[in-house]
Amino acid sequence: MQASPAALTYDEKMLPNYVPIYVMLPLGVITNDNVLEDKDKLESQLKELKAAGVDGVMVDVWWGIIESKGPKQYDWSAYRSLFELIQQYELKLQAIMSFHQCGGNVGDVVTIPIPKWVLEIGETNPDIFYTNRSGNRNKEYLTIGVDHKPLFHGRTAIEIYSDYMRSFRENMSDFLEAGVIIDIEVGLGPAGELRYPSYPESQGWVFPGIGEFQCYDKYLKAEFKEAATASGHPEWELPDNAGTYNDKPESTEFFKTNGTYLSEQGKFFLTWYSNKLLFHGDEILNEANKAFLGCKVKLAAKVSGIHWWYLADNHAAELTAGYYNLNDRDGYRSIARILSRHYGILNFTCLEMRDSEQDAAAKCGPQELVQQVLSGGWRENIEVAGENALSRYDATAYNQILLNARPNGVNKEGPPKLRMYGVTYLRLSDDLLAENNFKIFKIFVKKMHADQDYCPDPQKYNHEIDPLERSKLKFSNEELMEATKKLPPFPWDEETDMNVGGTRGILAALFGKIFSMFK
Repeated sequence: MQASPAALTYDEKMLPNYVPIYVMLPLGVITNDNVLEDKDKLESQLKELKAAGVDGVMVDVWWGIIESKGPKQYDWSAYRSLFELIQQYELKLQAIMSFHQCGGNVGDVVTIPIPKWVLEIGETNPDIFYTNRSGNRNKEYLTIGVDHKPLFHGRTAIEIYSDYMRSFRENMSDFLEAGVIIDIEVGLGPAGELRYPSYPESQGWVFPGIGEFQCYDKYLKAEFKEAATASGHPEWELPDNAGTYNDKPESTEFFKTNGTYLSEQGKFFLTWYSNKLLFHGDEILNEANKAFLGCKVKLAAKVSGIHWWYLADNHAAELTAGYYNLNDRDGYRSIARILSRHYGILNFTCLEMRDSEQDAAAKCGPQELVQQVLSGGWRENIEVAGENALSRYDATAYNQILLNARPNGVNKEGPPKLRMYGVTYLRLSDDLLAENNFKIFKIFVKKMHADQDYCPDPQKYNHEIDPLERSKLKFSNEELMEATKKLPPFPWDEETDMNVGGTRGILAALFGKIFSMFK
């Protein structure tokens, strides 16, 4: 029999405000040679995280390591050793199906290519890789154009991803059944994100360049020509006026004020380009749903926080990455709608950033972007989660994450109006565990937990995970288009009511108390 609200203790009323916090493990925790490196050091670090009240960890499960020997030759042994260690410390696990290369992006300190046998196919057929207009190939992730091409020893890219996830389930079934693995984040592109590799540092991109469209491999070129012809415009070609990686929007014909992106041809291309990405995500999530059907796990997909040029009318950097987001068009809620079909979580980045910290000339809007994306997820009735984009150890960053985790603060009588499903801190390192940094991090964990102690029972904060059901029916194009209607985001408080301290936090708390006295 459930206790009546009046009979609940203060802690029981506060627990629904609890947001679990995970920590991402180092990129190379499993080496290229498929070895769990420095187990003793990792064990010591996990012990510290557990003592700090952290709920769990996240880890990349690299395709390039597991299937390196050849098609369907999977070796999960090192990851099993890692998972056993995580289980030993009673930490929960978020596992990323990492079908991308590690290396070439912000924060990549190790290099883990995609499998050698796949790269060898690319030597004779480089069109399996994303390609920009000048013909540069990107070997981070297979192009969407080969999703249904049986070029990989008789398998398509989608079949490769599906087989990999099924093998993971078979080989990790004991961890799934024991409730250790609670979250499967499905890699859908470079850096594991549902996007095109439009801003690769490996090809010379530097912030805040607008990036480049990545659809010039022969497969996507042919698909675009087919789509344009079917629409009655066989003469339309892919853009040739959108500039290069480090251009500014106004220096290009495509993105400048009243540029091509607003023309009939530009709108057709951007719709096609963004829809290719959307359908790619939908198909792989469908395979993930089949692979993990019946398991007590959540599926998740990661969306990139491309905040530069967000406050410009053209949103150029988002458009080249495949997010067709403008002042009068929502480029993210359709992704949330797709996730709702698969009972998935939308995982978003750049939670720690404030507009005031960014270069004003790049028209950055991380705060507005986070509000838009999270609001879109909540409007589609899905769970939203997130992470920081860059490693930060300061009160300002932690307070911004806390604000985004509970945009309207805690509710002392039960569930808050808005609450993120979880936050993953990027990343475990010696710097994080340094005395002063770890001291403030532990306060941050406590504040994420709404000042409650670590809670081992997710049911108490409404996070019980049911067996995964089969995906719902596909959405029609009209239903997905309806989700592009731009709506105002939900309102956010100015500051979090659960700050970790620091000048900003102390002042905010002080003003809050004074204000409440006069209410």
